[in-house]
Amino acid sequence: MTRVGVVTFPGSLDDGDARRAVRLAGAEPVRLWHGDHDLQGVDAVVLPGGFSYGDYLRCGAIAARSPMMSEVVSAAEGGLPVLGICNGFQMLTEAHLLPGGLVRNDHGSFVCRDQRLRVEQTGTAWTTAFEAGEEIIVPLKNGEGGFVADADTIARLEGDGRVVFRYLDVNPNGSIADIAGITNERGTVVGLMPHPEHAVEPGFGPDTSAAMRSGIDGLRVFQSALESVLAA
Repeated sequence: MTRVGVVTFPGSLDDGDARRAVRLAGAEPVRLWHGDHDLQGVDAVVLPGGFSYGDYLRCGAIAARSPMMSEVVSAAEGGLPVLGICNGFQMLTEAHLLPGGLVRNDHGSFVCRDQRLRVEQTGTAWTTAFEAGEEIIVPLKNGEGGFVADADTIARLEGDGRVVFRYLDVNPNGSIADIAGITNERGTVVGLMPHPEHAVEPGFGPDTSAAMRSGIDGLRVFQSALESVLAA
């Protein structure tokens, strides 16, 4: 069975949800502790949302330098699929596995909403189960979710097709070009601000007229990783 590691940091609050999403997708979730150096032979890694120690300095900056993250960076450079959700996305940028950074929401307030997204890129390890241009609904909750990067980096991300998800209807945090998620050049590392682990089964996700479908939009992120691992 495919084994997906979920790293827990002091302050993490969505690691349990991420493990549950992995299990519902059909894989075995493996608990990983930030202070360890052992990836336990997992086939993919999820850096969950929530909070991590040191966020009061800069979100993800201290967590990105934890012992486990040194192993994640090394494995990711070797092609291991890695997903960073919310705080995990911040860690990926701080660890330089993804470009740019995440800053305080432009309106200065925490936001929590069911967010419509467009899937821009299906060629990553975490989006193969989607159709290009597909619109999905995934919960969003963040206070520092504005994606920023210099003009050259944005142009490169857009030109290389590395924008994976884009906000629709409303830009909830001031992210440049409505960017909600990006990938590395190989398509193995993906970071996104919305929380797919909170939309993995009907009745326990976004409440819309298409709830039976939208309630599992997030599950396909995790199912994509399984497909990618099995296809490798």
